[in-house]
Amino acid sequence: MTSKSNLNLEIREAVKEDFEFVEGMMCHALEPYYGGDHKAHAKRILMTHLSGGIDKIGHFSFEQKMFILCLNSKTVGMIHLVGKRQGTYKISPIIIDKPFRGKYGLGSVLLEHAENYAIKKGARQIYCTVAEENEEAQSFFLEKGYIIAGKSESHYKYGITELMMYKIFLEPNFDEKFDRPNISVHLLEKKYELQVSDFLLEKLPEHFIGIDLKWIDALFKGFYRRNSRNINLKFKLIFVAIDRYDNVLGIAGATPKKGEPIKIMPFLAKTLPAFVALLSDIPFELRDYGHKLYIHITPSVEETIALQQNGWKLDAAMPEAYQEKIITQQWSLDIDDPNFARIIRTKKKYLDLMKKNKKTIEVRVAYKKMKSIKNGDRVKFRCRNSSYTTTIKDIRYYCSIKELLESEDSNKIIPNRSKEEVLKILKDIYPEKLENLGMMALELNLNEKK
Repeated sequence: MTSKSNLNLEIREAVKEDFEFVEGMMCHALEPYYGGDHKAHAKRILMTHLSGGIDKIGHFSFEQKMFILCLNSKTVGMIHLVGKRQGTYKISPIIIDKPFRGKYGLGSVLLEHAENYAIKKGARQIYCTVAEENEEAQSFFLEKGYIIAGKSESHYKYGITELMMYKIFLEPNFDEKFDRPNISVHLLEKKYELQVSDFLLEKLPEHFIGIDLKWIDALFKGFYRRNSRNINLKFKLIFVAIDRYDNVLGIAGATPKKGEPIKIMPFLAKTLPAFVALLSDIPFELRDYGHKLYIHITPSVEETIALQQNGWKLDAAMPEAYQEKIITQQWSLDIDDPNFARIIRTKKKYLDLMKKNKKTIEVRVAYKKMKSIKNGDRVKFRCRNSSYTTTIKDIRYYCSIKELLESEDSNKIIPNRSKEEVLKILKDIYPEKLENLGMMALELNLNEKK
């Protein structure tokens, strides 16, 4: 067996002699999912690359480049990049020769080279289209942090659904915009009502007509009818995103409907991390009330990214549905999907350790919603452009962080740190007020990425 360290990998620009390889790869890999003349396509893009990368026929691109991956001097892969005038690059296509797929991380090496090339050229993002039926390719791009933007049926070939996927090249600290440090999501309590009312009156009229104290009073009354669970009484569930100082940073109201969809309105946040916290947590909380969530919202660019990243799909754009000159969007999420997983946000450094099976215990505060997680549940740990999905092997409860560390292996919580260092880190993350709620040690199943 050849070890990765002994591999001789080379990525070079395509040359004229690569035509037969490129043509064969494209015909074999694309024929099941794309219509058209793949031989002619291969010839056109290679000749464009060889003639300086300028498409003399089209006018939407400023550059086309093709790179070839060689393993021990044998050509095993190709990628074609199209630089677009709007400051993005398109992958069209990337192919690894079938006998070498899934071996030595060759696709990852080639994709990383292409992404680095695009970044050096100043691209904001990179994108591609992938047949939904091509599960291998879809999983590959999702693993690499690509987000599904939408889908189109019979787009390039009748009967084949095309997924549009993209990845934004992050500026320094971009992840922090989406992180949710010390933000928790809870059902509304009396002590938060004034903050919720003031926030709704301040922000909601920007997008919806008719928001006043009477409207808010009706919202609260619906919440206090929630124990009836009577659809005809229009009961509501209201969730708030709270920071460690009890400041309300986000609000989501949920109304179960006939047929078991659940309308989420309002859905409003002061910060992007609070928006992400609500997106991540309320689907799990609402699974007992229906099969599908839908939101009427006018999202920002970053909120749209968060919606797509968390699996929400754009259903409709409704001009002036709630307010003149405002386009309201409907987004939805199926929550009865067998692959549905509880999303838990974490730091990238901890996520990377999970992927390497070095971090196998996750410590969390024993909130009511966290205590609803059971052995065997699927959980997706997420940090912006990356995620790790596994199942829970075991859950153990403790009164304090100190008690937890007396029983658990601290090296499985944060590897290569002393027990004292792990104690300090956990104390910084979970102040005494939260620690007093109790602590949970979630043991993850090893080698079970999905």
